[in-house]
Amino acid sequence: MAEKHLERPEALGERTGYESYTEWEGTVQELKGIVSPRALAGETMLLNMGPQHPSTHGVLRLLLELDGENVVSCVPDIGFLHTGIEKNMEAKTYEQALVMTDRMDYLNPMGNNLVYSLAIEKLAELEVPERAQVLRVILAELTRINSHLVWLGTSALDIGAMSVFLYTMREREMILEIYEMCGGQRMMSSYIRPGGLWRDVPDDFVPAVKAFMDYFPGKLADYEALLVNNPLWLDRTQGIGVVTPEEALALGCSGPTLRGSGVNWDIRKAMPYSGYENYDFDVPLGEHGDVYDRFLCRVSELHQSVRIINQGLARLKPGLTRSDNRKYVPPPRAELGRSMEAVIHHFKLWTEGFSLPEGEVYVAVESPRGELGCFLSSDGSNHPHRVHFRTPSFVHIMGAIPKMSEGGFLADLIAIIGSTDVVLGDCDR
Repeated sequence: MAEKHLERPEALGERTGYESYTEWEGTVQELKGIVSPRALAGETMLLNMGPQHPSTHGVLRLLLELDGENVVSCVPDIGFLHTGIEKNMEAKTYEQALVMTDRMDYLNPMGNNLVYSLAIEKLAELEVPERAQVLRVILAELTRINSHLVWLGTSALDIGAMSVFLYTMREREMILEIYEMCGGQRMMSSYIRPGGLWRDVPDDFVPAVKAFMDYFPGKLADYEALLVNNPLWLDRTQGIGVVTPEEALALGCSGPTLRGSGVNWDIRKAMPYSGYENYDFDVPLGEHGDVYDRFLCRVSELHQSVRIINQGLARLKPGLTRSDNRKYVPPPRAELGRSMEAVIHHFKLWTEGFSLPEGEVYVAVESPRGELGCFLSSDGSNHPHRVHFRTPSFVHIMGAIPKMSEGGFLADLIAIIGSTDVVLGDCDR
């Protein structure tokens, strides 16, 4: 097709919104290579979705090229929540930097603590007691349930199923109360720390978790009854946002977004950490790679998390909850009143921190959204030389959402965003 010459703003009249040809031409040059020539020629429409849009699950801008109701292309624009967490961690001691990990993926704070602590432990060759390992698994799976409940409620709300949101928030509240019981905070507790946990769980922890495990499966069955065979839900999710196994792998997808396309990859199984190799659970897989299969995978993962937590409760035995290696871990508070050496050691660790051997490590865990990796570089000092997180939300926003949305309807884009379960704090950092 012959190239169509662009009209000057004078010919376009009041529809342009530009005050001068120079301003209009500058905008055209910025868009070249981002949108198709049809958009620059005015044959298709450019629409900004966000950054303040309730269905983008955070402060995200999507530049959409539309041909009527069909999405021709989708260009994500990220960075609105950038906080410089990774750079700021370089100015903190290793222990101080931990509190910043909670603020990345605010629906997976325990998982963020875990991957950072695992990286430190790998570099320091620091052993973690068995009780702490089991509690880490229990807390990580409670966090997975917490995150999936928010995903299910908000995604259903996006598509019009309002009741589910109220139910999932009710169940999530019980998990937040367990968090508060352990670390004193409902979300940003910084409870998982290098060498184990901040402190042992209180006496009410196990009864509270058992009570939730008895209560939750019945509510999960209610969610499934509302959605799994709901004709309206099926119409809005089946055959929407399809990504093949090959495409999902090429785009770097992970977690339920990858498993929804039928790729059997779960880091808890493939590269076990924190003792996950001792737990019996299944990895749910989809067959069609659409919004519905990603929904089924996450709902099935809720069942599997219940299985893992029940096994963890059965494995939980008395013992230490943090390493007794005093080079990296402060002494128990009970020792401070009877040991001057403990007071000195405590003071030095909290004022100077500890130093790690020179080197670089990468550790990955299975977050609710997919592969969450931590690259940690040490120059031998008491603070990180470099910290970088490989987060699933960044990969899914920049790669998966544009691919899934091509050729679909604008209304389907809402369901597609929800099905990838992105968190913008996890993306921007």
